[in-house]
Amino acid sequence: MAKRNKGGASKPGTNARAEKGLKTRVKTAKGRKLSSTLWLQRQLNDPYVARAKSEGYRSRAAYKLIEINEKHRLLKRGMRVVDLGCAPGGWLQVAVKEVGSTTDNPLVIGIDYLEMDAVPGAIILQKDFTEDDAPQMLIDALGGHKADIVLSDMAAPTTGHKATDHLRIIGLVEMAADFATDILAPGGSFVAKVFQGGTEHQLLADLKRSFASTFHAKPPASRSDSAEAYLVAKGFKDKD
Repeated sequence: MAKRNKGGASKPGTNARAEKGLKTRVKTAKGRKLSSTLWLQRQLNDPYVARAKSEGYRSRAAYKLIEINEKHRLLKRGMRVVDLGCAPGGWLQVAVKEVGSTTDNPLVIGIDYLEMDAVPGAIILQKDFTEDDAPQMLIDALGGHKADIVLSDMAAPTTGHKATDHLRIIGLVEMAADFATDILAPGGSFVAKVFQGGTEHQLLADLKRSFASTFHAKPPASRSDSAEAYLVAKGFKDKD
């Protein structure tokens, strides 16, 4: 291939440099590409990155789920959660806390082809979700239970060719959506990363038939200069 503070998901606080309007600048090192230098500079000046580090989250992406959840109230105590493309574990950490998952009673299952450290309270499968046997592995891990929400922060590697990248991300979302409609309990929810202007009409039409409501969300933690957005579907209508 995706710890709230007690005050909720308010905008991250500013540090002394930010208050003075100062930014950390990164010198271009020998052998480092300009794009890498710009990325590093952005990371060093990103308040969500600093906040994630101070609050124990593995990535700034955790705040995307926190903000989506606070606005749309998707995660509740006792829910069973499946997280597709879960590395490095930020979304797992949020889900574990919100649903009350524990090592003795794990309610959160994640899958990713990348190796990652364990997240207490979560079952993690090291597997590429696009492989044929991956969905059944997740179903087995659910132990006969239905999921209450399927999360997908998966993103295909970009090629720089807009049409190709569009097809790749749509393909992942379609796979995630098909899986979600197979394993969700009635009333369940589905959240998947998409790119603005990149959700196919047929996919949306299918989801609207399967869910009571569908919409796009752009949480504040999603960088404003990114085309990234999230497709949210609520109120799954059981096929049976």
